[in-house]
Amino acid sequence: MEVLRQFVQSFRLLSGSGVDHRVLSDVIKACASVSELRSGRALHGCVAKLGHMGCNEVSKSVLNMYAKCRRMDDCKKMFRQMNSVVDPVVWNIVLSGLSNSCAHETMSFFKEMLFEDDEPKPSSVTFAIVLPVCVRLGERYNGKVLHSYIIKIGLEKDTLVGNALVSMYAKSGFVLPDACAAFDSIADKDVVSWNALIAGLSENNMKAHAFRLFSMMLKEPVEPNYATVANILPVCASMDKSIAYGSGRQIHGYVVQRSWLQSHVNVCNSLVSFYLRVGRIRDAASLFTMMGSKDLVSWNVVIAGYASNCEWSKALQLFRKLVHKGDVSPDSVTIVSILPVCAQLTNFTIGKEIHSYILRHAYLLEDTSVGNALISFYARSGDTSAADWAFSLISKKDIISWNAILDAYADSPKHSQFVNLLHHLFDEAIIPDSVTVLSIVKFCTNVLGLGKVKEVHGYSVKAGLLSDEEEPMLGNALLDAYAKCGKVEYAQRIFQGLSKKRTLVTYNSMLSGYVTSGSQDDAQLLFSEMSTTDLTTWSLMVRVYAESCCPSEAIDVFREIQARGMRPNTVTIMNLLPVCAQIASLHLVRQCHGYIIRGGLGDIRLKGTLLDVYAKCGSLKNAYSVFQLEAHKDLVMFTSMIAGYAVHGMGKEALMIYSHMMDLGIKPDHVFITTLLTACCHAGLIQDGLQIFNSVRKVYGMKPTMEQYVSVVDLLARGGRLDDAYSFVKEMPVVPSENIWGTLLRACITYNRMDLGRLAANHLLQAESEDIGNYVLISNMYAADGNWEGVKELRKLMKKKEMKKPAGCSWLDVDGEMNVFMSGDSSHHRRNSMVDVLNALFLQMKEPVAF
Repeated sequence: MEVLRQFVQSFRLLSGSGVDHRVLSDVIKACASVSELRSGRALHGCVAKLGHMGCNEVSKSVLNMYAKCRRMDDCKKMFRQMNSVVDPVVWNIVLSGLSNSCAHETMSFFKEMLFEDDEPKPSSVTFAIVLPVCVRLGERYNGKVLHSYIIKIGLEKDTLVGNALVSMYAKSGFVLPDACAAFDSIADKDVVSWNALIAGLSENNMKAHAFRLFSMMLKEPVEPNYATVANILPVCASMDKSIAYGSGRQIHGYVVQRSWLQSHVNVCNSLVSFYLRVGRIRDAASLFTMMGSKDLVSWNVVIAGYASNCEWSKALQLFRKLVHKGDVSPDSVTIVSILPVCAQLTNFTIGKEIHSYILRHAYLLEDTSVGNALISFYARSGDTSAADWAFSLISKKDIISWNAILDAYADSPKHSQFVNLLHHLFDEAIIPDSVTVLSIVKFCTNVLGLGKVKEVHGYSVKAGLLSDEEEPMLGNALLDAYAKCGKVEYAQRIFQGLSKKRTLVTYNSMLSGYVTSGSQDDAQLLFSEMSTTDLTTWSLMVRVYAESCCPSEAIDVFREIQARGMRPNTVTIMNLLPVCAQIASLHLVRQCHGYIIRGGLGDIRLKGTLLDVYAKCGSLKNAYSVFQLEAHKDLVMFTSMIAGYAVHGMGKEALMIYSHMMDLGIKPDHVFITTLLTACCHAGLIQDGLQIFNSVRKVYGMKPTMEQYVSVVDLLARGGRLDDAYSFVKEMPVVPSENIWGTLLRACITYNRMDLGRLAANHLLQAESEDIGNYVLISNMYAADGNWEGVKELRKLMKKKEMKKPAGCSWLDVDGEMNVFMSGDSSHHRRNSMVDVLNALFLQMKEPVAF
């Protein structure tokens, strides 16, 4: 560049004396090739003063210089001053310049060329310039008109023109028969001809045709080049898994036999990308390591490939290596690939460091795709404020930007911000697409309820968003929304309407709807009809059996998941853990815990569930261990730990956990308060319990729930303070529930307070309770009081209402074998030995104790 400027300066000082026209032309071409406009203008001025512009070669070079430097006003001005109107090269130079930025003006200038009085005849280069412009403008009809004109002037067999026609038809979606007909018309096909049609077939999802054409090409004299390999490898990757890898390996073998292909960086990049797409990570990594020269695309391909294969750590490690190496700087593609990796690894520190890198490099900061990736990253990290800031920094927001920020707020508690963003979107006259509506559906499901879901559904139908979908993403989301809103019948209608578009996600959404609504039979029927399943399907079936109180079946399904080679995830284990509690199997809980540790499943909700199940299975030591090892405890985890202590009557330990939570500044909710009151109740901590109840309104500003009133009554009644309990009930600001009177009645029987017991019993009878337990309590009270007539009348009433107390049941897990015992059942195979042990214990209890 500097040498070129020095030459121009010397030329100006010497006034260009004795300089050959060809030298001048070459220097001006050099200015054009490096877009050195200032030197080119200086030369233009000099040659004009010296009268060299009359030379056709020099004038064309100056015209080309302005076109290449995209100074189209100067280019057109000079064109009007030239006399070479009939020379198609001059017209082609201007057309080429216009085609880079002014598509409509290119077509107008081309029409001017056709209707010029001196009739400059378009050349093959002319059509090679104009036909791609038709594609960019979406003018398919004009493209066909040009094809007719080309046939008329006999250029359809020309290789350059034929290649442009093939590319135009392929990019316009007219592969069969138009692109193929244009290809067949080419008299002397070169490698570009074959590449254009192979790429066109591939881009139009005609993979089999593309591979067949490539096979035909191998039999022709024309040899594939790097672009051919780059086009055909993605075709191989998209084939059926059984043949994809083998096909790609054959092409790799073809490349290895040709050193000029093997050393080409684009070919190597394509091969690496192919191996990553078919899941052959080792092959890709090996090839990447052996590459002699790597460009930024090489690094981007491997980073993105690792990410798409869930190799998050390897992707981040390679990104760090790229940055430390310093040969090439990360671009927008690199950033867009690595930010989701940071989110997946919950490595938000690295993500923020990348954000700092972006802020220091203007070319990245100005890239809309980078801004969109930042919004998604911060949304995944739960930092909606940072996501909002990233959104505000995007200078040219597109629909993806709006979709990303709306999705960030759809799951957040900042409901007003979501609504404000939506209003802003419409104010900007941006038309929502199906992804936008997906976020709105999610928001309506979480916040606004069924009515708004119906409105969004109506909008989707009117806007044609549902009918335009190839994959029913929006249809699936609406199905899921209706199911979550408790309208399974609406979900079923959508499911029926998607009969021709159903995907595995559709089936899983409907299955989830049945499970959520408690329709286990429908869920099992749908599962039996599914030809394809995945981990989500099987995890839902674990939940179906768990909620149907079929623990054996749930465990069998879990074992089937492992037998099929699938790796149970957080959801699977969370669905299985309640089964462990149902059968009180500490052995199974420990197996689940081991799997959680080995699988690196660190979800805090999963750990909270694990803690809860350990406590329910009687192992408070393991429950507390899980609690202690969690660095980021949430309210759910504190609630689970206190519930464990409550069940085991360890009220003081529960209060210590409560104190620890207060020190961390975590505010309790109603569930937590109720659980803590239960712990105080079971441990007889009356004063502590009353103090906590009083704090509900005074400290936390919440209105006590009926469950909390029940807990206070139980707290006082268990402690023998029945009069205080009754006074508390009478002073309640709400109507006491059946549970409250039942709790009071139970305590009255325990402490033989029949006067209060009768009052409680009368309230229960007046309420016409449907709980058989309350009737049993009243019957027991009548019996204890000697009121056998009352017992008789009560039994008649229970018989009339067809009430029957379920048989008592207990179970015991011994060495992984479940032993079930029912009241009145004597079928256990070891019953006799158990009776002998019980009799022996009974006799020992009767023996006098020596002090």
